Amino acid sequence: MSIDLSGHSVLIVEDEPLIAIDIAQALESARATVVMAATLRDGLRLAEHPTLSAAIVDLILGGDDAVVLFKRLTDRGVPCVIYTGNVDIPPGCTPSAIVQKPARSEALLRALAQALA
Repeated sequence: MSIDLSGHSVLIVEDEPLIAIDIAQALESARATVVMAATLRDGLRLAEHPTLSAAIVDLILGGDDAVVLFKRLTDRGVPCVIYTGNVDIPPGCTPSAIVQKPARSEALLRALAQALA
């Protein structure tokens, strides 16, 4: 299955560098523009990026809970895919999709494409 995300700008908020790089490479191979953050603070700053199409967010960023980031993105109308190892999704988080870590990049791309559809 070939997924084309041309014209979409995707924010990745992930504190594990190797995971973030893997996600970014998958998105770039699908022709998306990638914006990356490794901390909650940077994620909140980049959540204001005017051309964001969607976001992939890990709920736990170091010691920080990313629920406030998730809520800010959804308030802006930015579809969010939660990519997490946590089994409990906090109340108030109703993402476009949830992908449990670890997952193949194809599963993440499919979830993102569905969120953008």
